[in-house]
Amino acid sequence: MSFQAYLDAVETKTGRTPRQLVDLAHERGFGADAKAAPILEWLKEDYDLGRGYGMAMVHVIKNGPKISTKHVGVEGAHRDESDTLWLDGKATKPA
Repeated sequence: MSFQAYLDAVETKTGRTPRQLVDLAHERGFGADAKAAPILEWLKEDYDLGRGYGMAMVHVIKNGPKISTKHVGVEGAHRDESDTLWLDGKATKPA
C-alpha cells in the first residue's frame, strides 16, 4: 500500500481529511518534537485508527507532507506518484 493510500484510508475511516487531523493534532500540541506514542493513543481513542494508519498520520503531523523519494516512480505495492502527499481529501486530489 502506498503512503498516499494509507492517508486516503485514514480519511475513509475517520471522516476527516489528513489535513484536518494534522490541524487537530497541532491544536493538541503535537508537532515536530512529539513522541509517536501519545499521538497513536489519541488517534486510537478518538478515531479507532490502528498502528499502521496511525504511523502514517504521525509522519505528516511531525514532518509535513514531504516523503522520501525511495518509492516514487518505481514499481511495486509501496509506489507513490509524488514525494508530496495530498492532505486535503480524496475528492479534491488532482488527477
